[in-house]
Amino acid sequence: MFKHILVCTDGSTLSNKAVDAAIKLARDLGAKLTAFHATQEYPVNPYPEYAIVGGLLAPEDWKQDQEKRARRILEKVQARAKQAGVACSMRHASNADPYDAIISAAKKSRCDLIVMASHGRRGIQGFVLGSETHKVLTHGKVPVLVYR
Repeated sequence: MFKHILVCTDGSTLSNKAVDAAIKLARDLGAKLTAFHATQEYPVNPYPEYAIVGGLLAPEDWKQDQEKRARRILEKVQARAKQAGVACSMRHASNADPYDAIISAAKKSRCDLIVMASHGRRGIQGFVLGSETHKVLTHGKVPVLVYR
């Protein structure tokens, strides 16, 4: 059935539950796992004349902080997978559109299933905030297991 699962995580409680489900599924299927975290790109102010200089990180520092956060989140997933006897690699990428980073990671890693959480936002909140899960479902070609 599924041989390589991409599990997406942002480190949240709901995301951690999806990670646990993906680890169990991978163990039951004998599949390998790739843990993925989409990092945020450096925030660019569209109106530089109104930029606030104090307190902003330099782009290099921003990137290092994002990579450090990604490693911290992904190492926890890798440790839990190892404890369950599941082979797990780690991957992170920066993209203005996290859904695009997820789809690209699944393709590059040759995953045949994506597991991710959905916060289940509805109404105006769902419309305004959008849903990365919905975008992965809409734009991707790999099957998606949505955990709620």
